[in-house]
Amino acid sequence: MAPIIIVVLFVAVLLIIFWRSVRIVPHSMEDVVERFGKFHRTLSSGFNIVVPGVDQVRERIDRRVQVVSFPPQSAITEDNLAVEVDSAVYIRVVDAYRATYEVANFIQAVEQLTLATLRNVIGGMNLEGTLTSRDQINRELKSVLDEATRDWGIEISRIELKGIEPPSSVQEAMEMQMRADREKRAQLLSAEGEKQAAVLRAEGERSSSVLRAKGSAEAQMLTAKADADAQTLRARGEADSIHMVFKALHTSRVDPDVLAYQYLQKLPEIAKGDANKVWIVPAEMGQALQGVSSAFERIQNEVVKIPT
Repeated sequence: MAPIIIVVLFVAVLLIIFWRSVRIVPHSMEDVVERFGKFHRTLSSGFNIVVPGVDQVRERIDRRVQVVSFPPQSAITEDNLAVEVDSAVYIRVVDAYRATYEVANFIQAVEQLTLATLRNVIGGMNLEGTLTSRDQINRELKSVLDEATRDWGIEISRIELKGIEPPSSVQEAMEMQMRADREKRAQLLSAEGEKQAAVLRAEGERSSSVLRAKGSAEAQMLTAKADADAQTLRARGEADSIHMVFKALHTSRVDPDVLAYQYLQKLPEIAKGDANKVWIVPAEMGQALQGVSSAFERIQNEVVKIPT
């Protein structure tokens, strides 16, 4: 039994030694290994072998980008106003050896360096510049942090100012100013709209007046042309009528007695109408009456001469 127990113990010791010798490092991680208290090497991700009792893992370093968020810190601007600044720094370890041995706690070191640099940068700017120049503040912070953390094996990937809060009194004043600016812009826009509307109305009225004037002129021209055409037609009709009457008279050889009789028949038509208050007898009236009476005498004489 004794040899079996010895073999089992030996196998167990070998298993323990093997288990202590194997080091599995996750992806994006690195283990800093010391041998007899001194830096020996860095274990990359995957399967690794170390010497039990001789090699010891000092620290495991995460090579991924880490977000270091700091609580809001107070800073004084150039115009002596206190603001609360909330920031976040994105860092990544590029050298596990330096991150372990060059700085005791690189997270705390980055935090303190960021806060000190942030106060210096904001102290050289007024409140308005602080609120409107976040990109400039980020660039200045990153420049200073890159220079300081280069010896620590740290890379500053990005810096973001999550919030800059001025004092409550300043916030109220800024809100009042913003409301006043919005009201002013609204009034300007309203005035500009009314101006444009008035201009458009004036242009519309002018165009309408021009069109009405053109239409009236064209209508008058058409009316005048129509009147002229009508007068021309009436004149032509009267001329044709006179010509026909004159021709008929010459053709039929009407004697003076018939003309006198027709003249007497037209006299009542001349006297018709309410406007005819005074009727002036023409000078030819006597001659017409004489012609009619002569005609009647001739007719009577001819009747008497007819044999019974």
